Amino acid sequence: MSVLELDAVVGGYGDTQILHGVSMKVDPGEIVVIIGPNGAGKSTAMKAVFGLLNLSGGKVSLDGEDITNMPPEQVVRHGVCYVPQTSNIFPSLTVEENLEMGAFVREDDFQPRLLELYEVFPPLAEKRKQTAGTLSGGQRQMVAMAKAMMLEPKILLLDEPTAGLSPKYRGEIFSIVKTVNATGTPILMVEQNAKQALKIANRGYVLVDGKNKFEGSGQNLLDDPEVAEMFLGGGAAA
Repeated sequence: MSVLELDAVVGGYGDTQILHGVSMKVDPGEIVVIIGPNGAGKSTAMKAVFGLLNLSGGKVSLDGEDITNMPPEQVVRHGVCYVPQTSNIFPSLTVEENLEMGAFVREDDFQPRLLELYEVFPPLAEKRKQTAGTLSGGQRQMVAMAKAMMLEPKILLLDEPTAGLSPKYRGEIFSIVKTVNATGTPILMVEQNAKQALKIANRGYVLVDGKNKFEGSGQNLLDDPEVAEMFLGGGAAA
């Protein structure tokens, strides 16, 4: 059974329809990447999972349970954590306080989880008492991901995790995504840096105008001349 499944999802904002029958799935242990041009509905598809827009058609399932149009606070309690592209940390709090805020719905002792995440994100362990807003862009993104991971989610949703970062930090974030995934957490990720993202993806989906255009393994999409021409800067990836 898939961890997450979108089945012919239709929806948008107000009277504006963005998604026109989008379907995708994330299986246990996978990294799945959504790519496509600006305005294609990539982030909207992710927000549909998290209950941030009303769907007028289709279905969203988590572990086989229907979570279509479930409010975000309930989606979190069901095991979905979402890291938005911006405003994803508390800049005035320390690194450690941010992670503690991530555990807001836990009623057990979350200190062991905190220590585990410091092992996954070593730079955060070194700067645990530093105000998060003073960190580099790459380290702030680490805080956002670690904060979400405090709940030990069934699936982690990442919206443009490398947006605005230097090539060095982009590489670091992709490496951390792989590390987080290796701990057993499936990941659904929207990315503009399509080539790098597909290199670490088990599978990918290409959306155009709110519809599925291509899908396949990360490597198959990298090797597809049409995908390369349209979305990867021309020429299939080496």
